[in-house]
Amino acid sequence: MTNSPAARDIDTSRPHSARMYDYYLGGKDNFDVDKEAAEKVVETWPSIITCARENRAFMHRATRTLVDRGIRQWLDIGTGIPTEPNLHQVAQGLAPEARVVYADHDPLVLKYAETLMRSTKEGRTAYIQADFNDPDAILNAPQLEQVLDLSKPVALSLNALLHFVTDAQKPYEIVSHLLEALPAGSALAITHCTPDFDAEGWEKITQIYYDGGTPFRVRNKAEVTQFFDGLDVLEPGIEVAHRWHPEIEDSAAREEGATPTDAQVSLWAGVGIKH
Repeated sequence: MTNSPAARDIDTSRPHSARMYDYYLGGKDNFDVDKEAAEKVVETWPSIITCARENRAFMHRATRTLVDRGIRQWLDIGTGIPTEPNLHQVAQGLAPEARVVYADHDPLVLKYAETLMRSTKEGRTAYIQADFNDPDAILNAPQLEQVLDLSKPVALSLNALLHFVTDAQKPYEIVSHLLEALPAGSALAITHCTPDFDAEGWEKITQIYYDGGTPFRVRNKAEVTQFFDGLDVLEPGIEVAHRWHPEIEDSAAREEGATPTDAQVSLWAGVGIKH
């Protein structure tokens, strides 16, 4: 890992949210500092494991839903460390011609970009090393222009990203700016951690992230709903992630009979269509 420029840029002196998330999902692409911080979260709120898994399961269902609605292009920001199946694998499994552009600012994710770009021959994928806080760097990246046709609908996927964006960073303005670049028929898919079901637990989690140098801002349902202003929100609306179209659940995503509670998931999710 130490030989590549990306590897040299990896900061292992403090925990990183993407590597902590990888730990929650049972991955091995994390360091001791990430494991220690993640275990503090797990000790404080054991349901973080359920929350992470339900986030991935929602992404799978939302992607399938959008394929069924005719979407064939995705811009996935805050990609994180790849986990199987990745978004493009879900989309291309149903529509081999699907095109996906991933974007993340973490050098560790760049290390795995090759995995993210194993596309079907009919479709295409690309990776942009860029930050959500600089949306124009994403929109103006040559990789995006080469892969996506912005005259046709694009799904903007922001899964488990926005709770790492503070109010001072103007997340609503950034989301609006990104959507403005996309044509009618495009979609917005979001998951967002919430304190609505366990305020005390999430207050402790927020402090753990801040102590590790990662700003963290959970939001209530009204605040998450605001991201969808001006969009046609698909049924069942902004819902706890595991309640969003569970009928299209991947049977392997959850053990039979192990339906979690809203408090265990603590993740608002929704999909909106630009008209």
